[in-house]
Amino acid sequence: MGTLLIKNGRVISPEDGIDEKLDLLIEKGMIQRIAPAIQSLADETLDAEGCAVSPGFIDLHVHLREPGGEESETLETGLQAAVAGGFTAVCAMPNTRPVIDHPDLVRAMIEKAGRLDLATVFPIAAASRGSEGEALTDFGALARAGAVAFSDDGKPLKTARLMQRALEKARSLEMPVIDHCEEPSLSDGGSINAGPVAEHLQLKGIPAASEDVCVARDLVLAAATGARLHVAHLSTCGAAEMIRAAKRKGVPVTCEVTPHHFTLTEEAVAAHGAMAKMNPPLRGPSDRDAVITALGDGTIDVVATDHAPHAPALKAQPVAAAPFGVIGLETALGLAITQLVDPGHITLPYLIELMSSRPARIIGKPLGRIGVGRAADITVFDPVRRWTYRAADGKSKSRNSPFDGWELKGKVVATIAAGKIAYRERNY
Repeated sequence: MGTLLIKNGRVISPEDGIDEKLDLLIEKGMIQRIAPAIQSLADETLDAEGCAVSPGFIDLHVHLREPGGEESETLETGLQAAVAGGFTAVCAMPNTRPVIDHPDLVRAMIEKAGRLDLATVFPIAAASRGSEGEALTDFGALARAGAVAFSDDGKPLKTARLMQRALEKARSLEMPVIDHCEEPSLSDGGSINAGPVAEHLQLKGIPAASEDVCVARDLVLAAATGARLHVAHLSTCGAAEMIRAAKRKGVPVTCEVTPHHFTLTEEAVAAHGAMAKMNPPLRGPSDRDAVITALGDGTIDVVATDHAPHAPALKAQPVAAAPFGVIGLETALGLAITQLVDPGHITLPYLIELMSSRPARIIGKPLGRIGVGRAADITVFDPVRRWTYRAADGKSKSRNSPFDGWELKGKVVATIAAGKIAYRERNY
């Protein structure tokens, strides 16, 4: 592996207190030097003039579909989409076929992803066998195989007792349990948010209470056990308020929000049909505004994509029959800058923190920072460049995005993973 010099960029690493124009010299997968105007005969030079140079983004919530769902995504296409979106690491959810509930399956995913030489994959293992909500998996064996968390996403831990036991087991390993918070008795059969759009389209709705009831249950159990709870894809005002209050009391809870939940409302379903169907569903304007506020005040810890690819034929069905989920790896940065940074809800350095060092901390990995001797996982992006997202031109195997044709601000131009250029925009 040769040397790489990144020159003239605005290096931003909030965890390290860095925000200035600097050069980075990379060799053998590590950052060797950080200084102004480095003079070096590097094997390759990347001129980052006008760009931000940040720690590589880490996505806590992706669905890569392999094994079992290769018609929608493969490890290779999913990781190509990841590096095109600036992600140097992704955490893969276990709801594949078969479910990732055995150490051999964890190891197989890590090994195959490693051979692709793109983004690193950190598997999230199933909390219960087959994600069926009956018996817990072997948390210790899964952790030793390389799992970074436990979850039955996209379904909640089935009972309060099962969730309590999962939290107790995870606490002994100092690892988080990630829960998809939904009360099935309130949401079963629902397609979109319970509200005026559902009534107009004559679709069964999913009430905000479905999420809120499960968040409340999980917060009580996290407080009782002292274990680390991570709430996936927060979408309601009520859930944000409860997590804010729990944090003030010292409950060890973290949470994430997706770009589609801080950008869109349920009205998008009327315009985009099944392309705007996801779980939890797009909510009303007050919920969207609440999650934006929660991002700004520190209640929400992470921006994660919940990248959920589906083959075109699956999403071409009527809304009620189509699967939940949208792709998001290649639009996450642009949506975050356009919807959060530009309007002044958060700063650019804070966004970088939400997408790098904070997710790294949640999964217990020494990533998300720039420093001499640290892994050279780097994202280079132009924070002011305007561009139009075309789903058909994306790296993902699927095209299910309500943002097709949107003009966004903020474009990834290069992604360096483990010291190698894993993605570089054409002509850059």
